[in-house]
Amino acid sequence: MKTSILFSSLIALMASSDVSGFAPSKSVSSGTTTQIAAINEAESRRKFLSNSFATYSAAALASTGVLAPLPANAASAADKVNAKLRAFGLPPINKVANGMKPLLEVYGKGKNRFPLLVLMNHPLTWVVQLPSNDVNGEDGTIQAGEYAKGDTATFYLYQEEGHVNDIGNAPKSLFEKALIGAISQKGANVYQNFKVTKVNPQTGNPDYNGKDYVLCDFKYELLTGAGFEVDRRGVASITSDGAAVEVLWAASTRERFKKTEPQLRDIVESFRVFGDGIDFAADIAENDRKFGLQEY
Repeated sequence: MKTSILFSSLIALMASSDVSGFAPSKSVSSGTTTQIAAINEAESRRKFLSNSFATYSAAALASTGVLAPLPANAASAADKVNAKLRAFGLPPINKVANGMKPLLEVYGKGKNRFPLLVLMNHPLTWVVQLPSNDVNGEDGTIQAGEYAKGDTATFYLYQEEGHVNDIGNAPKSLFEKALIGAISQKGANVYQNFKVTKVNPQTGNPDYNGKDYVLCDFKYELLTGAGFEVDRRGVASITSDGAAVEVLWAASTRERFKKTEPQLRDIVESFRVFGDGIDFAADIAENDRKFGLQEY
């Protein structure tokens, strides 16, 4: 193979460089200046070969499909998430897509919402926004994005139809209504030409541990305040846990979707929601203490 030949050649060159670069000079009369020049030349040659070897090694590892270790902050985030999952009595995550980090957050700590544990992955460089709480309750949602480029992933709670049993077999109209609600939180006049283009139930997929999730593709035109339309493409994961339907949707502009599609799919496929049977008492009590809402 060409890579093997290159590898062997580099090893040989590095070995020969060590010998010739540091061998005593046969000509005593060449003097100190010549010796220094020879040493500098050998050092430069050795650095070049070392860099070439490192480049080759990285390429060779990539070609074999061996994944690089998680960046330190991603690995640390995964450890913290797994510790919290175990505290809730839930199974730990065992894989995080390359370039991603996990986020685990309790949605609904305020008195105006019911609590859910939301898990998702997002790119390392994305900015995360979390719900805000005060004495009046909770506002906002869980979101991550590269906002300047229009790439976002957002959690949305669709409550109009309550809990939906066997959501994997629900009609397409349910997913359309849930996604329309998700993209129109700022008003019904902010979009047009919405369409769900694909519905892919994950019923029976072992990655979901027996829970029903449905993956959807969709598109729409965003109507901006400046009076022009922006074509957007998105993907979503939808489930029903507790008294509502939960949605994680991720979208980009049509032009960027050609590049971001794999990333957005990784995000929504990592989405998990836990509500039934989870004890949120400690998280809610901690939130109440912050705002003096304890009941005596």
